[in-house]
Amino acid sequence: MLIINANVITLGDNPRILSDQALYIDGDRIIAVGRGAELAARYPKAETIDARGQYVMPGGICAHTHFYGAYARGLAIPGPAPRDFPQILERLWWPLDKALDRDSVRASALVCLVDAIKHGATSLIDHHASPNFIDGSLDVIGAAVEAAGLRAVLCYEVTDRDGRDKMQAGIAENLRFMTASAAHERLKGSFGLHASLTLNDASLRACADALPAGAGFHIHVAEHEADELDSLSKSGSRVVARLDQYGIWTDSTIAAHCVHIDDTERDILLDRGVWVSHQPRSNMNNGVGAADIDGLLAAGLKLCLGNDGFSNNMWAEWKAAYLLHKVVNRDPRRAAGMNIARMAWRNNARLMENFFPDAKIGEISAGAVADLIFVDYQPFTPLTAGNLPWHLLFGFEASMITTTICAGQVLMRDRQLLTLDESAIAAEAIDLAPAVWERYTRNAQDTLE
Repeated sequence: MLIINANVITLGDNPRILSDQALYIDGDRIIAVGRGAELAARYPKAETIDARGQYVMPGGICAHTHFYGAYARGLAIPGPAPRDFPQILERLWWPLDKALDRDSVRASALVCLVDAIKHGATSLIDHHASPNFIDGSLDVIGAAVEAAGLRAVLCYEVTDRDGRDKMQAGIAENLRFMTASAAHERLKGSFGLHASLTLNDASLRACADALPAGAGFHIHVAEHEADELDSLSKSGSRVVARLDQYGIWTDSTIAAHCVHIDDTERDILLDRGVWVSHQPRSNMNNGVGAADIDGLLAAGLKLCLGNDGFSNNMWAEWKAAYLLHKVVNRDPRRAAGMNIARMAWRNNARLMENFFPDAKIGEISAGAVADLIFVDYQPFTPLTAGNLPWHLLFGFEASMITTTICAGQVLMRDRQLLTLDESAIAAEAIDLAPAVWERYTRNAQDTLE
């Protein structure tokens, strides 16, 4: 496949903006980037796609999401509104995950994958929970990812809140899928844990003992003060120190949120090489506070950007991160545009490469994977490598994405989905919704009694 008439934004460690370029793709890789006439002469039999002067750039990457949360959209929570994040967990998310079965897990994944393609997110790291459908749940999600043509890392969250048998089933599901996906080109497995506050010492030991060599966990950390208070009551230690005693921290582990960690905890994560993901829209929605992202980056932590189950419009997450920390700290110097870019394109790409070590992800160069989007952006001020983050923050919109390509396969062209039928998927999902919501409502009402 030869993409012609492209204005290329390479991203990568040293981003460049190249005018009037062509890209030749063979299989899932970019083979060459250069002038159109030269590449057309070199590859005369290639299928040609005309970018028509649009910007061609790497697809978006999400470091932490929850496909299973799709059925929360428009859902009414029984009783008074939850007053804090622990109540949100107890009265929204935990009753909802118990309401999911095989069909609704599949539907929730598919609607999120449609959303990802439309918003140009080609790589996603998902964290799943469905305690009444554990065995095989990651296969169902994986099949949806394969059908969509996207790249994903999947895990099942292990927790004690549904009893020991389901805790052990969660461990088994992670291990099974990690093995099953090991040779897959676009799918990998990780080992999911919910959070310190829903894992006792025996469960943490069982998870640590089961972890395959070289692998890591994916866990929520100090999203709310309740996680720290629970850890102190259980162990006398804060969350990061408690989990460190069980070997949870590896250089392949993802710690989501880290809103309320202190400097000592930060230093442990840094020393262990842990990846941290920041989810500003979710943190604002749940009223949990704002992580010290400038401090974490300055310390050298591998800080990434996720969405926690919000839409897969990752540019919306960029914008939220850029603004949140300015208002929280009453300081417009916080969350500089280059720091947001560092998280969202450089660190997110390195995180994905941790799971796909044979792939160069998140840049346009010879040998990189062909995960690309076309953006119909018409700048009215100069666009340069130096000011690119601010054009992305203040100019680029997801509505400008016209084409999405992952691993060399065109998933959306001129805003038409090619691998998924959005109308059929939405129809199936909405047909399932009344039963999911009925089960959720019964579960949620039980929390009020």
